[in-house]
Amino acid sequence: MSQPSPKPQQIPVVVLAGFLGSGKTTLLNHLLHRSGGSRIGAIVNDFGAIEIDAMAVAGALGDSTVSLGNGCLCCAVDASELDQYLERLAEPSLGIDVIVIEASGLAEPQELVRMLLASEHPGVVYGGLVEVVDAAEFDDTRARHPEIDRHLALADLVVVNKLDRAEDGERVLRLVRSLVDRAAVVPATYGRIDPEFLFDCRPSEERIGQLSFDDLHTDDLHADDLDADHPHEDDPHEGAPRGHGHDPHDGQPHQHGADGHAGHLHAAYDSLSFVSREPLDPRRLMTFLDSRPEGLYRIKGYVDFGPYDDRNRYAVHAVGRFLRFYPEPWPGGDERLTQLVLIGSGIDASALDKELEECRSEAPHADEHGMWGVLRYVLDPEEDLVDPA
Repeated sequence: MSQPSPKPQQIPVVVLAGFLGSGKTTLLNHLLHRSGGSRIGAIVNDFGAIEIDAMAVAGALGDSTVSLGNGCLCCAVDASELDQYLERLAEPSLGIDVIVIEASGLAEPQELVRMLLASEHPGVVYGGLVEVVDAAEFDDTRARHPEIDRHLALADLVVVNKLDRAEDGERVLRLVRSLVDRAAVVPATYGRIDPEFLFDCRPSEERIGQLSFDDLHTDDLHADDLDADHPHEDDPHEGAPRGHGHDPHDGQPHQHGADGHAGHLHAAYDSLSFVSREPLDPRRLMTFLDSRPEGLYRIKGYVDFGPYDDRNRYAVHAVGRFLRFYPEPWPGGDERLTQLVLIGSGIDASALDKELEECRSEAPHADEHGMWGVLRYVLDPEEDLVDPA
């Protein structure tokens, strides 16, 4: 049997914030060049701030970039105007996989997140607030901009950039971790974080009839990896630890990266893959999700709630404190499994795996109120739970 047609996939929208000079543009360029075959749409406050090589890529794919020269997105537009920009980038013909909003150094992250959550565009979903800080200038930045503490408390992911330039990088990391609210905190140089932190990288071979940024810059990537002294905008030095993760089901560490180049360095991330042939109890799973530990940034995958809804599996999208479920009919002929991937920094994969194991349920019958907690995070339960047949 063929798989039922799922509802159109929503495009995650990531807000990239940070004070002037923190390295936001450098990080965005890194994502553009190392997208793993995915296509990124960008909303930037000042197009001219992007490095020339990234500008050339955006020029070749000009319909995937929205340029704002007014300096402060949160002051210049409201939610309805932001929807217009998002609508342009979410046009299916563009094939955009993720949208990144690069805020100006003066923007108020809370306002940008508020506008994004107020968006009425059905094709997009909140993808997280990423705050970039300059490790070398962090103390001075806090003195000049005390509001940075509030920004860090709001962030879903904090990138401590330019760590190689800080006199005491470990002290800065400890200080940042003390200021966040359960957010993942990752060290970086030259803005090099693994794109998988933020979105699912699509293999390049899946791009058919359309160039990705990787396609355009394959040769440049090799040259850049071999040239550690190549001058870049914010971070001329390299040396971030290579990405790593752990799958408790095989006990072996895994290397996580957007490509296989030995010289391609990423900030480290950890991941856990969880598979269960037994359905999960919705109440137990919600207890787990409501008490997510520090450092756990993203959760993705599908959940089988067994007798609580035998027609649908539930796609789950969690980033930071944001959570959403998407019911969709089970594919015909496939084994019914719960399959989840958890991504973060400094997470205890074994402890998380044990907590998920405790969510398993062998109950043959459903409690009529058991799904209430899950349905709170479904946009329109009445509509989504209708049998498409």
